Formats: sequence, structure tokens, C-alpha cells
Amino acid sequence: MGGRRRLGSVAGKGCRVVGPVRRRAGRPHAYYLAIGFPPAAKSCAYRMRETANQLYAAGWDVTVITIRRESWEQEFGLDHTLSDAVHPDVRIVELPLERVELETNIRRYSRYRSVHPVGWNRRSMARSEALFPEPAFGGWRPVLEEALLRLHDRDPADLLVTTCAPYVNLAATVRLWEHARVPYIVDFRDGWSIDVVRGGTKFPADSVEGRWESRALAHAVAVWCVNEPIAQHYRDRYPELADRVEVVRNGYDTDSVPARLRLPDAEAGLTFGYLGSVNFTPEFLGTVLDAWRAARREDPVLARSRLEVRGHIGAGLKREDTPHTELLRAAAPDGVAFGGPVAKARVAETYAGWDVVVLMLVGGRYVTSGKVYEVMASGLPVLSVHEVDHDASSVLDGHPLWTPPVGQDPERLADSFRHAANLALTATAQDRAAARALAARYARPAQLQPAVQRLTAAVRGDAPAGRDRRPAGGGRTGAVHPPAARRPDDADPAPVER
Repeated sequence: MGGRRRLGSVAGKGCRVVGPVRRRAGRPHAYYLAIGFPPAAKSCAYRMRETANQLYAAGWDVTVITIRRESWEQEFGLDHTLSDAVHPDVRIVELPLERVELETNIRRYSRYRSVHPVGWNRRSMARSEALFPEPAFGGWRPVLEEALLRLHDRDPADLLVTTCAPYVNLAATVRLWEHARVPYIVDFRDGWSIDVVRGGTKFPADSVEGRWESRALAHAVAVWCVNEPIAQHYRDRYPELADRVEVVRNGYDTDSVPARLRLPDAEAGLTFGYLGSVNFTPEFLGTVLDAWRAARREDPVLARSRLEVRGHIGAGLKREDTPHTELLRAAAPDGVAFGGPVAKARVAETYAGWDVVVLMLVGGRYVTSGKVYEVMASGLPVLSVHEVDHDASSVLDGHPLWTPPVGQDPERLADSFRHAANLALTATAQDRAAARALAARYARPAQLQPAVQRLTAAVRGDAPAGRDRRPAGGGRTGAVHPPAARRPDDADPAPVER
């Protein structure tokens, strides 16, 4: 993608545009509002990349709207290997936006921020929330709205696909609908009004956030969610939208699956590995490390084994400078090593060097995590470290090499480490093949392609009405019906404070 031509005239001053100079004649045009698109080194980038590619494969010209790539260097960094598989005809518009609170260059600080960093942060969040009720991103609303309207006026849209978070994207979505009645969908991934980690409702329907969410979903052609519990939350909260709420799971990328696995060696010891963002609490990690130490004391094979942690820890000023990092360093004498992030192009290679995958996840029944599909497809034994009532368990159910979760009790977790080690040493080629076969239905194209095809049929007017559709891997979905367009003089569904 680095050699593709830039086209500055489409988006305006301050924007970087990478991709084709002209779109193909006769193809409908979809804008994809996807902040976190490659090369951002974020887990959401995988789903975004596949969505853009599937839209293009379904006959759409695609223009992605994201923020400038330099902004991600302040957060989790960049992974340019993620961009390699983006279709070359997908156009990417990078807006001049950044998270100023993550700035590490003190020369760019104002005097007030230098002297009163806490006060500056409070003021910054207050200014953002005055524009949109999202502390870190609300201030982006004017730029997002103006950019989307300008882009549409210069190169009109036939469809808008909006993915959240950040939820400020919904403000630009509503603005384009009110301006030009462009049909749109909302890909929530996780939901906004649901607390996916602790469970329950995050905010009431009559709050500022609630009115924004209601307004943004009212005219959506479809609402995508990553699992059935989140989808059911939205069907219950908005019964009038129930037939538009779909389960579109994350899935895994086939290029992340190792072609060959190594043969475990009990004499040399095993390698347990975790790959993913370290977004759980230090207490959670400390419990896992205590269980690992206890298991090593009781099991001679584990005493010769190692635990490797790979992924992002912290962002901005706190990147790899958190209590988690200190815990991992302190555990080095116990065979624990932190190896940093893994480039997308080296994920399969990383799995190929392990004997057991440790799946550490936050949350409960509303959290699936995109990583579960990848580890399932690896063919390796999987050791779950998360709540028992977790949606990842529904995905892994039936996996022949799975050690189910037992909660956060160190002694029971130590038993889980020993159980997973035994699975690694006794697994047959048939067991590994069965694990991969079970995961095959969760390949990312198998999840997103049918959803994009249904969306395309709905927007372009040839969707069969009233048919119950069930996506691969379970989860209920209904027919996709585009909402009736409002006349310009219709009242808003709910007033929103601007």
C-alpha cells in the first residue's frame, strides 16, 4: 500500500488520502467510518480490514475514513503488515485527529498543562463531553461531521457503514442521514449502552448518551453485534429494531493459523503462551502468575516449562510501564517472559512455537473476544482463564483440547495448568484436526461475507423479506429491512443536547 497514489483533493486540507485516484464507473459507493483501520495496531483492525474487503467483493467502491496513522504511534503503535491484505482499490482517508491526552512530547504542552496536568485533563474531557458524551473522543465530532459531509458532497455515498467505538462516530452518521438520507448500518462490535465487562446497563435511555444511541439506531438498516447476549440486549432495549439486529461474530484470519505445530517435549519442557492486549487488572495477572508458580512446584514437567506473554501493555506514556510489566519482570525466575507485541504477519509463527495457548479474558457472558476464534483454530490445547459464565465458553464448547475456566482460585488454576500440560503431551493428530475443524465455521470471511451480502441486497432493493437467517456459529438474526426515509420536516426521534 505504501506505493499507492495519494489524492489530496477528495478530502480537503490536512487529510492524507491513499488509494485509487478515480473510482470505477457504475459501482455503488460505500463510506466506511472505521477509526482503528490498518495500519493501527489494534485488535479491531482485523474486523475492519475484512469488512472493507468484503464490501469491495460485494460490488462496492469503498472509502475508509479513519484518523492519521501518526496518532496510533501515541497509543498502541503501528503494524504495517496489517495493511498488506487491504484490497488495493480501497481508498483510505486519514483525518487530522489525535488523542492529545496521549501526547508524550512535553514541548507541545501548554503552560497550564505543564503546571497543572490533572486540571488540564479534566478541562479537556469536559470540553469533549460538551460536544459529545464521550470523554476521550467527543471533541472529534465537528471534524468528523464536516469531513463526512464534504466527502459526500464531492463523491456521493450510497451507503455508510459505521463501526464503534469510538461512539462519536454516531454523531457523524446521524448528521449525514439528516443531510442526505444516506442509508447506514452500525457495527457495534461491543455495545454502547451495555457494560460488557461487568454486565448490566451502562446508562439509562433518557440520559444524553441514551438519547444519542436511540437517535443513531432509529434509521439504521442493520445493527451488528459480535455475540448473541449483546444482540439480545439491543432487541430488548429497542423492540422496534429487533428484526434489524444481527449477530456478526469476529472470527479469525486464516493466515494466523500455523501450517504445522511442533511436537511437545516433556524432557525439554513445554511453552505456554498468551497473545493479546494485557487489558486485565494487575490482580488478575498476579493470580495467574501465582497459579503458574504453584503448578511448577508440583509438576516436574511444568518446572521445566515457560510461560510467554506477548502483546500490548499500556498506551501512550504508560506503554510497557505499568504494574503488569513489573509483575512479569518479577516472575522471570519462574520461567515467565514478556516478548512485546507480535506483528500480524508473525502470528502463525508465534503459535507454531507454543504447546499450549493461555486465553486470559476480562468480562463475562457479554464478552467473546476476537482472540478466542484464533486460538481455537490454532489446533493447540487451550487453557481458559476467565469467568465461568463467559461467551468464550460457548464458542469453545466441544473443543477436544480445551481446559475450561475455573474462576480466579489459584489452587484450581494450578490444576488447570497441569491439565493443559497433560493434554499437550497426549494430544493426537486427530485431536488437533478436530479442534481446527470445529473452528472452521468461525473463519472471518464465513462470518462477514453473508452479513455484507444481506446488507447489499437490502440497500440495493432485492432482499427477500421476512426470512430468518442464522449465521454460522449460532446466534439469531432477522431479515434486514431498510427503514423508511423521513421527510426533512419530520421531527427527530429524540432531542439531543449538542
